[in-house]
Amino acid sequence: MTYILGVSALYHDSAAALLHDGTIVAAAQEERFTRVKHDPRFPAEAIRYVLAEAGIGLEDVAHVAFYDKPFLKFERLLETYLAVAPRGFNSFRMAMPVWLREKLFLKDLMKKELRRIDPGFDDAKLLFTEHHISHAASAFYPSPFAEAVVLTMDGVGEWATASVAIGRGNGLEIVRELHFPHSLGLLYSAFTYYIGFKVNSGEYKVMGLAPYGVPRFKDLILEKVMDLKPDGSFRLDQRYFNYTAGLTMTSKAMEDLFGEPVRQPESDRLTQFHMDVAASIQAVTEEVMLRMTRALAAEYGIANLCMAGGVALNCVANGKILRDGAFEHLWVQPASGDAGGALGAAQAAWHMELGEPRQPVAPDAMRGSYLGPAFSDSESAAELSAAGARFEQMDEDTALARAAAALADGKAIGWFQGRMEYGPRALGARSILGDPRSPSMQKVLNLKVKFRESFRPFAPSVLREDVADWFEIDDDSPYMLLVADVQEEIRRQMSAEEQALFGIEKLNVARSDIPAVTHVDYSARVQTVHRDTNPKYHALISRFKALTGCGLVVNTSFNVRGEPIVCTPTDAFRCFMGTGIDALVIGNLYLEKSAQDPALMESYEEKYELD
Repeated sequence: MTYILGVSALYHDSAAALLHDGTIVAAAQEERFTRVKHDPRFPAEAIRYVLAEAGIGLEDVAHVAFYDKPFLKFERLLETYLAVAPRGFNSFRMAMPVWLREKLFLKDLMKKELRRIDPGFDDAKLLFTEHHISHAASAFYPSPFAEAVVLTMDGVGEWATASVAIGRGNGLEIVRELHFPHSLGLLYSAFTYYIGFKVNSGEYKVMGLAPYGVPRFKDLILEKVMDLKPDGSFRLDQRYFNYTAGLTMTSKAMEDLFGEPVRQPESDRLTQFHMDVAASIQAVTEEVMLRMTRALAAEYGIANLCMAGGVALNCVANGKILRDGAFEHLWVQPASGDAGGALGAAQAAWHMELGEPRQPVAPDAMRGSYLGPAFSDSESAAELSAAGARFEQMDEDTALARAAAALADGKAIGWFQGRMEYGPRALGARSILGDPRSPSMQKVLNLKVKFRESFRPFAPSVLREDVADWFEIDDDSPYMLLVADVQEEIRRQMSAEEQALFGIEKLNVARSDIPAVTHVDYSARVQTVHRDTNPKYHALISRFKALTGCGLVVNTSFNVRGEPIVCTPTDAFRCFMGTGIDALVIGNLYLEKSAQDPALMESYEEKYELD
């Protein structure tokens, strides 16, 4: 019996993952335990959790694999600073103390932190994998494919910003790389910054804002900012950026090119210009990814594509890659960002370092990505009682019936069930649910529950057997990583007056019979719900369908803007009491907002830093 612990840390989204003889036991982000969004610190709490899930101590672990090679990353930073000197001194001055104190001597830091968990920890157990190997391993090894092209795209690892690997059996070999500073992830983040959203957090907003705009700047970006080749490789004109030398993402040249200054977050109004910029950078991203995947399919003649890295979370582009058909099958790691690097590092150690064989499993080896903590009804009841909650304990059938009836009645439901999700998406374990038929549900959930911008779309969770009835897709999409259009027959025809609307004005126009999950371009970010991986969620949606004829619900993550997804029953109750959620179902415990002590209500809107 061999246990391998994977760790990602010290940049953003620290996490831990544990394998037992190659099988995934547990994985979780540190932010869920510390309640600090994108927490970059050493994931001590996540490590304690995954060890506890297996019932072992750190002394039982054969290897601890870190997802990065810090010396290579330090080399890249130094070479970059030297290349742009004397510019960049302020950035250099801020970065160097952290590197010299912590990151450069990561092995010593890891040893110190791990010995707080196990005083006898042997540092000979430490292994370090390259960043893009960790991402590629997280994409290929859990996938259902014996052979695949593996595409990794993110901001930057050590030097690589995109890489292509070929996976066969238990082997994984990187065959091509694109290097810093030429990065699709950094390009998208630069435009995220330019539009006034937070880098490494607001990229989702850009993707959600894009359908409100027209990609009228796409050609300008391809002409001036990016030199894009037919095979998807590219170079970025560094005159428009400042991430190599400064403390901002874009330069004055970017403002001059587009004729507008950087939007100030939370103060400057979003205009049609910002929506058009979002549409343009999304269109450029899709163009790059489609050129790249078409060229890779033609060159290698392999039917399967796996993807990871932060760019792989661009579900709009993923949907277009699947529909494009250059590859017959697509599998995307649900924890594609740096958190997933912890899992990839552990899998790289098992298969590549130790040479252990691999047997792909269907639908994949991620177990629905339900890899975090679970709580029994008795544990939840104890936490809720300690928090002063008033709840009813009932059998599962009654709890499902009550929850389905509440959804059909237009209520917003907190849904806390089983093991917490690994990765950025709530997949029906830590979710807020609503009725997709309601024309006001999107706005209500955004403004009164999530406390965030009204334009941000919500995803449908749909019974796998019903997905083709509602959407133009008949593939598995269990991780909410594919966008598809709603079926033509349920779309609502727009009047001439409605078609003439611009920007956010479009938000209030119902587009289909399921307006709460239909974006302004008739698209939806689809999650298919499978009876075998989440039977209780499947049963809830089936009950809702029996009441309404609708086999899907609105699903958004159980948190408010700027807060990590809830982890414990106590987290869930606090969020419930600080928002407009009407009812909360934790296991088979049912809580009505109207039954709670008003003294426990809290102002949640200002509790967390804006995302």
